[in-house]
Amino acid sequence: MLAPRRSTLPLVAVHICFLISSQLTLFAAAAPTDPHRDYAGSMTVTRFGIVATSQTLASQAGTAVLERGGSAVDAAIAANAALGVIEPMMDGIGGDLFAIVYEAKTGTITGINASGWAPKATSIAYLRAHGITGNILPARSVQTVTVPGAVAGWSALHHRFGKLPLNDDLAPAIYLAKNGFPVSEMNAQSWAAFGRVVAKEPGFANVFLPGGKAPVEGEVFENPDLARTLERVANQGADGFYRGPVAAAIVDFLNSLGNPMSKEDLSEFSPEWVQAISTTYHGWTVFELPPNGQGIAALEMLNIMEQFPLKDYGHNSASALHAMIEAKKLAYADLRRYVADPRFSEVPVSEMSSKSFAAGRAKLLTNTAGCQVTPADLAATLQNAGRDTTYLSVVDRDGNIVSLIQSNSGAFGTGLVAPGTGFVLQNRGAGFSLDANHPDALAARKRPFHTIIPGLMRKGDVTVGFGIMGGLNQPQAHAQFVSNMVDFGMNLQAALDAARFTKLTFDGCDVSIESRVPETVITELRSKGHQIHIEDAYSQMMGRGNAVMVDSHGMKYGASDPRADGQAAPEQPPYWDAGHR
Repeated sequence: MLAPRRSTLPLVAVHICFLISSQLTLFAAAAPTDPHRDYAGSMTVTRFGIVATSQTLASQAGTAVLERGGSAVDAAIAANAALGVIEPMMDGIGGDLFAIVYEAKTGTITGINASGWAPKATSIAYLRAHGITGNILPARSVQTVTVPGAVAGWSALHHRFGKLPLNDDLAPAIYLAKNGFPVSEMNAQSWAAFGRVVAKEPGFANVFLPGGKAPVEGEVFENPDLARTLERVANQGADGFYRGPVAAAIVDFLNSLGNPMSKEDLSEFSPEWVQAISTTYHGWTVFELPPNGQGIAALEMLNIMEQFPLKDYGHNSASALHAMIEAKKLAYADLRRYVADPRFSEVPVSEMSSKSFAAGRAKLLTNTAGCQVTPADLAATLQNAGRDTTYLSVVDRDGNIVSLIQSNSGAFGTGLVAPGTGFVLQNRGAGFSLDANHPDALAARKRPFHTIIPGLMRKGDVTVGFGIMGGLNQPQAHAQFVSNMVDFGMNLQAALDAARFTKLTFDGCDVSIESRVPETVITELRSKGHQIHIEDAYSQMMGRGNAVMVDSHGMKYGASDPRADGQAAPEQPPYWDAGHR
């Protein structure tokens, strides 16, 4: 009888398992780590143009103009006009505008201040006679309406930098106003919350509360009155707004409510071309616009921050945040004391933006939060400063950049809508002081303190246009964005997404911080005396930002803040152009 054959399967199985184990070990050793990131989305990258706004439809309006052959300025006007239709609580042609334009071919940086002035017939005495007491204007008073500067800003920018007819630039906004658009998620929430505040203001509900309520997410909203107003501007330029039926409607309406605005206040207004102010931050040059805006505070804050090794401290560590929060308080104390319309008051811009001044201010920082910070002695109040704004940035295929910000001041401004116009009038005059000795004291044809600021930064061949909205949040948000990129090497999207802090008051130790900052950091900050308010992970209190960039190879990048409904939309390549196939 033959002995049974011995099976070889166990040896084969062992051999196979050994081979598999060896291969897996080699693969694991050779494989790269899994891709990962700790921010919400990817940047937009293209060889062509990008428009980054807080509303996707507005971004697409801008890219449509780029695809039509428009310049970065043409696209910025198109996007801004569309935003005024889509998110009327934040911006619109009843408000003001500031912009920085970077010309890639020459490296020239140009600023425009299109903030309107107070009526010629107004004065502190006039307001006293009309029953306003104290040193602060009521935030929604008809007396806070100043001349809207946005359309004059469009006109000046278009005349200098536009390639297309203004009619083309405004066509998307006119279409959206006339045919309607579906209201987006965050927009619907803002519309409902802020609309309730001004629901009873003359003219408001008829335009912005169809059927007596704010439009909900996905509801189509139409504004035929605004479409007609925009058509006048498209066909007549600035005259279509500052002269003729629109101007008459504004003046008659305001006069009926006690504001002394005249037709001449509108027709004689013009924006001002200004030279950007700047400082350096660890090798980058950061540009802001000069007063009557608050960009000077961002520069002073950065200069103070540069005195501390934030990179070594670590991003959003207790040490880094403490230094930045205290730098904010010092810069804002000086902002509160000195910033006003430089045509009426001397503003110490060179001193406030100097490195030596910042070094002296930095020495005041201790390891404990300062609850009362006094301004520097370089020779009131801004509680009403608006925080509802839109910011957009554009880069065209040639590398030209527009950094533009536009606002009604408060949400829906005054809420006042002149008959037949379709837009709210701003309440920017609430930035004035009624203390005759304050630099920002109300005066005829004077521009109030302004919160809205566009930003730009450069290093070598790399240029970034950026901005983050939100009233007194803006300089501190600018400084955090710059630090995120420069100190911590973040890209545009990560720098916008990163958890931020904001302090919307001047005095006290209160500060608001998003919940994504670790609890251990919050505990340590509290031990230093900071009174922390925890906000949502992506809170609109921290502002809504956008940014574009051109790198040293001419590649374009864009990012949009997840705190809004927006997108950094790319210009489509010329797919169907026979010359490019």
